[in-house]
Amino acid sequence: MTPLFPNAFAAHQTRRHFFGSAGLSLGTAALATLLGREGQAAEKASAGTVGKAAALPATHFPSKVKSVIYLHMVGGPSQMDLFDYKPKMQEYFDKDLPESVRMGQRLTTMTSGQARFPIAPSKYKFQQYGKGGMWISEMMPWKAKMADDLCFIRSMHTEAINHEPAITFMQTGNQVTGRPCLGAWMSYGLGSLNSDLPTFVVMVAVPSNQEQVQAISARLWQSGYLPGEHAGVSFRAKGDPILFINDPPGVSRDVRRKTLDGLKQLNELNHQQVGDPETLTRIQQYEMAFKMQSSVPELTDLSRENAKTIDMYGPDVKKPGTFANTALTACRLVERGVRFVQVYHNNWDHHGNLPGRMKDQCNDVDKPCYALIQDLKQRGLLDSTLVIWGGEFGRTIYTQGTLSKTNYGRDHHPRCFTMWMAGGGAKGGTAYGETDDFSYNIVKDPVHIRDFHATVLRLLGIDHQRFTYRYQGLDQKLTGVEEAKVIKELIA
Repeated sequence: MTPLFPNAFAAHQTRRHFFGSAGLSLGTAALATLLGREGQAAEKASAGTVGKAAALPATHFPSKVKSVIYLHMVGGPSQMDLFDYKPKMQEYFDKDLPESVRMGQRLTTMTSGQARFPIAPSKYKFQQYGKGGMWISEMMPWKAKMADDLCFIRSMHTEAINHEPAITFMQTGNQVTGRPCLGAWMSYGLGSLNSDLPTFVVMVAVPSNQEQVQAISARLWQSGYLPGEHAGVSFRAKGDPILFINDPPGVSRDVRRKTLDGLKQLNELNHQQVGDPETLTRIQQYEMAFKMQSSVPELTDLSRENAKTIDMYGPDVKKPGTFANTALTACRLVERGVRFVQVYHNNWDHHGNLPGRMKDQCNDVDKPCYALIQDLKQRGLLDSTLVIWGGEFGRTIYTQGTLSKTNYGRDHHPRCFTMWMAGGGAKGGTAYGETDDFSYNIVKDPVHIRDFHATVLRLLGIDHQRFTYRYQGLDQKLTGVEEAKVIKELIA
């Protein structure tokens, strides 16, 4: 609580209270001495960037990458039905998964009680595409057209086996909530490239099939212990893209400007008295909201896009909230200098009726992903934009529930899953890592989430070991304290 009259409070405090509070004061003074002038410099820099683009810091390594578009498939796509071809499994239909493969590994409560673990081979056909001979399922025909642009990682793995900790791990580098996400780290490390839009934008696409959607929490795009200005700004799927972006009835633009100027003065006075850095964040947010009243309507107006571009994304592109619409919006955002765009697409949690739902999921994302890559190319943005696609874990080769030749479900599987990257310095036409014949264990070149984050940061020109933020007496990192390595084979 902030005292209304701090000077009067200090003048009337007792000697006992003074010495009782002195311990904390001495600790604060010692910490300020250790930190030197870094905190003051950061505060001045933050205060000096209100309403304008921040000066860009130098990166640890040269890099052309300026932006990231991260397409997260919420629920965990089935790797063996899309990108991890396992033809030998056709011989194992309805046979139990050998214990020599499972080796007593942890299962979820959804299948741990099953009497059997019958193998469900993928019902989909695979074919090799591109110069690198990438195996891609018939469910992703548009991905097949750009196989040489894609950098597949078939040996991703994690410790998390349930959705919330798994998504949190993938987004923040830790299964425990409260840490900054990748977008917040990028905003903190690289700063803003524009003055009229947020540095970090989040969109949640609405799937056409909503049979089993997962809850998505705003904790996934929080700034954690980083300053609040680095949190993601959520664009809505329906109605106004940003809540309260329009002036209330009867409030003119001039009145809104005068109101914000008055709030700014009050917040600056409060900051002088209290020194809370979140007050500066509040000033920045009000100013950004005012500027977005002009920039967001222009951004979301697709009427200026040519017919060829609109057609490339597919018929749903003009429907707000669809994946096609968010993909085109993501492209327009990075074109306007947004650093990090996070798109979530739900309903990939295929515990049952996978064939019945996979078609809808792939129809939602396949052509728009192709269009996004081609659109970035034609705008001259692909080299400077890293596109990431993937979920929080993979799926099991054995079925959950009833098995037939045409229908099956799959449980969560953290031991191996597939992701891909494109543009932004990623090595296209590459398939890195291998899994066993059951797509159950990794047999070559494992890539942990920490390794993936270290590699993404390296593509951005950042050394994950030196990219830190002082919090609670520790130099915090996205990749944490455990070993993480950059996968150089993924870098062009």
